[in-house]
Amino acid sequence: MAFIDWILHPTELWASFWYVMRHAPPGEKTDRLQVSGDMKRCYDFLEMTSRSFAAVIQELNPRLRDAVCLFYLILRGLDTVEDDMTIPGARKRQVLETFHEVIYQAGWTFKESGPDEKDALLLVEFDVVVGEFLKLPDEYQAVIADITRRMGAGMAKYTRARVESLEDYHEYCHYVAGLVGHGLSRLFAVSGLEDKAVGERLELANSMGLFLQKTNITRDINEDVLDGRCFWPRAIWGRYAESEEQLISKAGRQRGVEALNEMCVNALQHIPDVLEYLEQIKEPSLFRFCAIPQTMAVATIVLCYDNPRVLEDNVKIRKGEALKLISQSTSIERVKVVFYRYIEQLERKNHPDNPTYAAVAKIIDRTKKDIASTLKGGAPTDFTKEYLVLGLFAATVAFFFYSYYSAAAAAEPAQ
Repeated sequence: MAFIDWILHPTELWASFWYVMRHAPPGEKTDRLQVSGDMKRCYDFLEMTSRSFAAVIQELNPRLRDAVCLFYLILRGLDTVEDDMTIPGARKRQVLETFHEVIYQAGWTFKESGPDEKDALLLVEFDVVVGEFLKLPDEYQAVIADITRRMGAGMAKYTRARVESLEDYHEYCHYVAGLVGHGLSRLFAVSGLEDKAVGERLELANSMGLFLQKTNITRDINEDVLDGRCFWPRAIWGRYAESEEQLISKAGRQRGVEALNEMCVNALQHIPDVLEYLEQIKEPSLFRFCAIPQTMAVATIVLCYDNPRVLEDNVKIRKGEALKLISQSTSIERVKVVFYRYIEQLERKNHPDNPTYAAVAKIIDRTKKDIASTLKGGAPTDFTKEYLVLGLFAATVAFFFYSYYSAAAAAEPAQ
């Protein structure tokens, strides 16, 4: 199957080759950072908890790299507590609401995670993270602690509340992801690597986080329902099914797909803000850090749209596609082309008989016009058909030679 994917998507094969040639494995990158002691252990935790984030964080400007690494680990610790269904509710809320205080307590650890919690070790050795956090400049500490306080309070609220209305959904995503955008933008500005305005236009930073979080929530519906939870707002799914379980059942598949498409529309509405935010990021390593997750998100949400597989499995973009997106996320011009390409894919998937057709068509029209009006030369040319023909031709040639040499080998007399 992987071989066929490479044949049908030759540009992804090329992108994968260059990625492997130009990027060292995460562990090797950590060794090259010239960090030691507890900070090296923090980068080890970064690799253990998220290899994808480890790769982009390790390539950040040295002025911000350690701060962003520690910011990620602190929020990961917070998220690990929130996700652990074995921690009693009252205790969980107490930890979430005071997490911004314990990061100032040297030696603090947490050993109450459930036996199946994959990131429990981070909390068991959290004193290492706390120790390095306390070494950061005061202005970095202030931003990280403020975001941790606000996120912890929001997470604590939703241990009791359910995501019912669209307002709840927006608020929950703000707490768990929009605030990450706030914090990073403020760190960018405080570091001096970006203009102060980046740390002030927080509505755009919020949309960056919301687009990522809403894409993940939309994609993960099957896994979440099977785990006994659902982050889709009842205001959407309740109009298509009587329960979350019915939403993903085969019997309710058509209605489930209609609910899925409405969730996709909700996420797609953030694209204008995402592109506007990226326009203002000038430092190259920070731009890649911000752009890569967003190009992955637009590819994922387009894959999810009108796709019944989302209701029965956890769908993902191809590995070669992901590596190609990484290679393309280097400038605002290239990122706009990526978004334009996926919006074209969305347009091909958006059929008039879909209840969300008009809403999606409006998003498509606006996005294409916005991008075309700001790109040199206007709208990018679509070479999808040419690449497909090239891929099929290469597959035909490969099959011909394979068949020829297999037949020749079979015809040779045994020695």
